[in-house]
Amino acid sequence: MSGHGPVGVGRRGGWRAVGVPVLVAALLLGACGTPRSGVLGAAPTAPPLIVPPTSTAASAPPSGPPTGPPPSAAATRTAPRPPAPTSVGTRRPEPVTIELWYVRSGLLVPTRRTRPATVTTSRLALTELAAGPTPAEAATGMVTLLPAGVEVTRIADGVATLGPVPSGDDPAERRRLREAQVVWTLTQFPTVRQVRFPGGVPVGRADYPDLLAPIVVTAPSVGDRVTAPLTVTGTADVFEATVSIRVLDAAGREVATGFGAASCGSGCRGAYRLVVGWHTAREQHGTIEVYEVSARDGSRSNRVAVPVILAPSGG
Repeated sequence: MSGHGPVGVGRRGGWRAVGVPVLVAALLLGACGTPRSGVLGAAPTAPPLIVPPTSTAASAPPSGPPTGPPPSAAATRTAPRPPAPTSVGTRRPEPVTIELWYVRSGLLVPTRRTRPATVTTSRLALTELAAGPTPAEAATGMVTLLPAGVEVTRIADGVATLGPVPSGDDPAERRRLREAQVVWTLTQFPTVRQVRFPGGVPVGRADYPDLLAPIVVTAPSVGDRVTAPLTVTGTADVFEATVSIRVLDAAGREVATGFGAASCGSGCRGAYRLVVGWHTAREQHGTIEVYEVSARDGSRSNRVAVPVILAPSGG
């Protein structure tokens, strides 16, 4: 052997200096058993520990049993559920406006009622129809011919069947007007196209064309508080389909006029829609007049007067 012993083996006289890299390689080869060929690279290093800035306690599990008291129930339970909705702020059903057809001078006249919402609108309509006109409506000559207690017993295939309708010894003309009141009132609803009276066949609006005046005003109704500009609606069967309108104040003075055309006229009934404005300094009673101008002498004919309350307007 040469004068040097094996690398890294010490003599009795002490250890011979060995370089650090050589010592590390020797230790690795000894630990792995049979040496492998090739060159070992640098020893792998663990990635640096990154602790989230928001928490320093969750980076590693605890190394021993907990030393503090157990967590309370309040700390371990799940997040509370949002509170159940309450009735505060719940939107109430919108009120319902129904059209009622009364009788004036042997013809049908419409008016309206606004009542709390209900699913039995046909029952509500017949109840209101039998109750009769308001004092303001009665002052214009409106009446009802329907007695109380008449009800719809069934609605099927667009036909509303009525229970018994007391008639007594009423003449045929009065009975027909009463039937027309019911038919025109119930057929405003989309589920009803015809009405069957006891012992009869279904009838509809087309069975009573002669019971409408040449001009019918469906809005506004008697007693309404109206503002300018006002939209007036209805149907008419007038010469050349021309419908005229004027507004009268509490003193009967004319404060606005206008005219328009119905969708049909001179032998057929059509719908009209007129808009009129006025200027008044205070709230007061007034009248909306809808009429036909006579082709013969220019006078106002087929006049319909609707008493209302005129709201003040600027100008």
